[in-house]
Amino acid sequence: MTAERRGGGPGDSRGSKSQGQKQQGGYQRGSQSGNHGGNGNHGGNGNHGGNQRGNQSGQQERRDEKGHTRNRGTSGGPRQFSAAAPSKRKRQADPARLAAFETLTAVSRDDAYANLVLPGRIAAHRLDQRDAGFATELAYGALRGQGLYDAVLAACVDRPLAQLDRPVLDALRLGAHQLLNMRVPAHAALDSTVALVRDQIGAGPSGFVNAVLRKVTAKDRDTWLDQVAPLGPGARASAGGSARDRDRASGSDTGAAPDEVLAIRHSHPVWIIRALRQSLANHGRPADRLHAELVALLEADNAAPVVNLVALPGLGDLGPVLEAGAESGPLAPGSALYHGGDAGRLPGVKEGTVRVQDVGSQLTAHALTRVPLGGGAGRDGAGHGTEPERWLDLCAGPGGKAALLAALARQRGASLLANEPAEHRVRLVERALEAVPRHPDSGDSGDSGDSQDNAPSAWSVRCGDGRELDPEHTASFDRVLVDAPCTGLGALRRRPESRWRRQPSDLGPLTELQRQLLDSAVDALRPGGVLGYVTCSPHPAETVFQVQDALKRHPEMELLDTTSYLSEVAPGLSEASGASGHPGFGTGGTTQLWPHLHSTDAMFMALFRKSGIRKTED
Repeated sequence: MTAERRGGGPGDSRGSKSQGQKQQGGYQRGSQSGNHGGNGNHGGNGNHGGNQRGNQSGQQERRDEKGHTRNRGTSGGPRQFSAAAPSKRKRQADPARLAAFETLTAVSRDDAYANLVLPGRIAAHRLDQRDAGFATELAYGALRGQGLYDAVLAACVDRPLAQLDRPVLDALRLGAHQLLNMRVPAHAALDSTVALVRDQIGAGPSGFVNAVLRKVTAKDRDTWLDQVAPLGPGARASAGGSARDRDRASGSDTGAAPDEVLAIRHSHPVWIIRALRQSLANHGRPADRLHAELVALLEADNAAPVVNLVALPGLGDLGPVLEAGAESGPLAPGSALYHGGDAGRLPGVKEGTVRVQDVGSQLTAHALTRVPLGGGAGRDGAGHGTEPERWLDLCAGPGGKAALLAALARQRGASLLANEPAEHRVRLVERALEAVPRHPDSGDSGDSGDSQDNAPSAWSVRCGDGRELDPEHTASFDRVLVDAPCTGLGALRRRPESRWRRQPSDLGPLTELQRQLLDSAVDALRPGGVLGYVTCSPHPAETVFQVQDALKRHPEMELLDTTSYLSEVAPGLSEASGASGHPGFGTGGTTQLWPHLHSTDAMFMALFRKSGIRKTED
């Protein structure tokens, strides 16, 4: 793992600190526990009585003008000391850990997305490639493992974690990840995390964090797993060895662990565990190995994904990217894999002609353009005609698929309309499309300006609700992509905070929105046109059930063999699906990709073609 460090982590006290992300009074003030000092007596060591006596005597915590606590010795209990001598203790947060901490606080405080916040923090702190990789693993790893880390921390703290101030809890999760899941020496993880808290929150909370993390260091990860999420006798007896071995054994029919245990061991909410099991079953995964495959899927969700890159066709060049250390992607054309950390430093990425995009997303865009058009609208049976094709990306934000589609449209003399309802995301779409010239390839550098003026624009952007297209858009597009809003259960490895935000109650409104978008897309499609329905979720309600309902509502739509078209784009998919003795990755005309089989997000795709004459039901 490129982000793991074999030493104490990047930087030291010489690193400058960010003034913009200070937390004001970021420590729980003890209104329910009676502790105002915050100097280490919350670690389950029975010192509440002394804290309460101190408060009753009128002692108050002291804060400086920045809100940092400066009181010491007012808790009534024994003080906690760092292992390092005072002259050796760090007083400032190192830049890499500070970038990770600022990312977690933005996620917890502002409901921000880590993948949008972290690059800016890396740039702000001017991290080199090594430190950027460390910050990325630290931030993403703490978010992915939050379920396990919270269970461990709860065993080390004498109050519900919800009563801690969020910045303190964020720092504890960063420390727990370093101690339990990274190759950072315990003393370095402890000292650096305490220094971070002292620098960003205050001296009092730093004592508390020091006490808690010392308790975490008392046991290794396997011992903690056996304490906070013990397996039943069947799984334990059949596995032996490490906790990871026992996890794999829990996938057998005789030793299946309860969902609540899996939820802690693999840091997924229970409802998502159950939804993923149902998804595997409904997408045709082998029933006799369903639990073992579920465990493999959960492990894949928690593995740091390799950065996937795509060169926009006709515009991007992967040559310099490969020279910089990337390797050619085995699935999608014009793709690459990068293990070197911050991809923003690679040639072409800043210009937008080389883009960071999961290979599953790349494949769905390519597959949509491979399907021949049917007859109708002045075209012959092969889909040929005198009019340039018109394409629609109905849910274009933030613009990754739209940019790839626009580049493909430019090569083929087609035009793309990228539709996005949210204004701030429209700006993201426009920035993504800026790398694609508006005019298609002419094939003749001597063309006059008039011919360029008459050529259709390769792309345009519309800000509006995809469910309410303008009347002139009815039956006017040859290819429509519905990359529908969804629960995102297939992209948990890249958006780790999503697993803690999504709720089962989200499913109903989202499936209704998907249904309405599909209806709008069918209306916008010309007879003979092709529709691609895509989600980054494998949930049956968002995938196979949605497709079945759409076919009932729209009998003029024909479900195509999606897997065959994806296999044309990526022949290696079938090999990846069968590598472990599993059957193929498509069922019932649709296709479902999986992180544990294909090393992609769990992308779902269904391709439809509209018949020339609309049928009606009685």
